[in-house]
Amino acid sequence: MTLKKLLKSTPLTLVWLVLILSTPGAAQQPGTLVGENFYQLIRPGDTLIELARHYGIGYGTLINANSAIDPWQPPTDSEILIPRAAIVPYQAHSGITINLAEQRLYLVRKGQQKTLTSVFPIGIGREGRDTPTGNNRVVTMIANPSWTPPPSWRAEHPELPAVIPPGSDNPLGDYWIGLSQKHIGLHGTNRPFGIGRQVSSGCIRLYPEHIQFLFERVHIGMTVTIIDQPIKLGHKDGQLYLEAHPDPTTRVVAPMAEILRQRDLIAPKEEVDWQHVRLILEQRTGVPQPVSPPLNQP
Repeated sequence: MTLKKLLKSTPLTLVWLVLILSTPGAAQQPGTLVGENFYQLIRPGDTLIELARHYGIGYGTLINANSAIDPWQPPTDSEILIPRAAIVPYQAHSGITINLAEQRLYLVRKGQQKTLTSVFPIGIGREGRDTPTGNNRVVTMIANPSWTPPPSWRAEHPELPAVIPPGSDNPLGDYWIGLSQKHIGLHGTNRPFGIGRQVSSGCIRLYPEHIQFLFERVHIGMTVTIIDQPIKLGHKDGQLYLEAHPDPTTRVVAPMAEILRQRDLIAPKEEVDWQHVRLILEQRTGVPQPVSPPLNQP
């Protein structure tokens, strides 16, 4: 199928996932930059939460990249950045890696001659019901799951039935991927505008088309690592990039030391523009930016 025909027959969010971030190649190793950003003109009636859903990215990711834009009444004909570039965390290996700080999930599948990296925006646990970090594995996989509200939910919403069957009212969506940590899993959602936000009770939510894509490519026993890393250093075409996300709880106490540590892991001899690094750390837009000279520059 040609690209033109594929674009007409496939949802835009899935095209982004398959054609851009799942392209095979040796360069897609952990600690590398994948995907590309682009700009989009605002049309009358657009809102950033609707544009995030349209382009298959998280709402928080779009807001951070366009902090000067009113998310509910963006000026018509103004340009916004669609942030579709991301650095694969250096901790990512075969399996699933979830980075809470950036609200993205990375699926890394390694074959004999290629590595496939797929990136998904996610929704995570709200304050007080934070998604826990740690090492997990997939223990259950259920299509069309029913949902039994836990006691905490029933206490807040006593009107809920004992069990919610599959369907449009089910907050788990069409797929459930249960993890070894009790009561934590990956699932779809009947409220897709919550992707890229801290709204769940601890589980990880994905857009409906993304959870289906993921469900078809994971297996029982697959490793799932949940990290909380707001600072990532990576490379592409011989150049270093820095990606810094908001860090309201100061998870990284010494960000410059963390950047040095990551540089020593992936490119120990690379020069770094420390003045630009400081600016990126001040802004924390989550958009990867180069912090070293291009490969062909003396």
